[in-house]
Amino acid sequence: MAGLGVSLLVAGLPRLFGDDLAAIVELGRAADAAGIDQLVLPDHLAIGPRTDRYPYGRWPGPDDAPWLEPLTTLAAIAGVTRRIRLGTGVLIAPLRPALLLAKTAATLDVLSRGRLDLGVGTGWQREEFAAAGVPFRGRTARMDDVLRACRALWRDAPASFRSETVSFEAIRCLPRPVQRGGPPLWIGGAATPGNLARLAEFGAGWMPIGLDDDAFRDGLARAREAFAAAGRDPATLGVRATLAPVRGADGRVDVGASLAGLPRLRELGATLASVALPAFVASAAEAPDFLERLARAER
Repeated sequence: MAGLGVSLLVAGLPRLFGDDLAAIVELGRAADAAGIDQLVLPDHLAIGPRTDRYPYGRWPGPDDAPWLEPLTTLAAIAGVTRRIRLGTGVLIAPLRPALLLAKTAATLDVLSRGRLDLGVGTGWQREEFAAAGVPFRGRTARMDDVLRACRALWRDAPASFRSETVSFEAIRCLPRPVQRGGPPLWIGGAATPGNLARLAEFGAGWMPIGLDDDAFRDGLARAREAFAAAGRDPATLGVRATLAPVRGADGRVDVGASLAGLPRLRELGATLASVALPAFVASAAEAPDFLERLARAER
């Protein structure tokens, strides 16, 4: 992907699609045809009553909004697209058993002919974990175990793995993903010591959230240092940064002024610009024209 790629985040489903959530598949087709580089879906199995605990500012939508399961939805989109990469941002990895996640991700990678990017994070809702029967405490260590176990299952047949939370011996989880070693793993969150260690060990990319320019530059510098210390080429680190909408004097989004911010993201060191579709269009009917404009924008 030369220069700055464009990653389309599709959230806010009722606003975009009303009651016809299946229309997201046609949106994927339109994004593919327009030349968008990546389509990304967020993840929640359920929404609890304490959205005031959302750690990244104000909770962005109504509590009763629907959330499509991302890997299932991306499989449907894979069937009507040919080139666009399909991503999660973020999939709450510790909510899913390692064997199930490995199988589901490998299946999607096969069906999409190697187009899956698996963005992962730990989640923040205690109620969501409790409803799934998964302990909230220790979720970060479980996520690491899950990801390491997935990599073993994607690489080896038979595969064996042993950790405090995941263990198996001489099992085959086939088919393997099309992408050698498995889908690229993108790590969401701040440049904490733990996330830097994950990036260095098995991450292909970093997905920061809500950072100002100085914090972004500092985090990226430390991520590249962690890559280099692990014997990996820092130039191969992917970085997805959010394109913020710019509003005019009337309070409405100025699309032209917003898209003019793309080169700045490239200069900061991003490899992908994350564009949240519902921040720029009021409905799916407006999406095709916006996607064409986004694909043609200077970046």
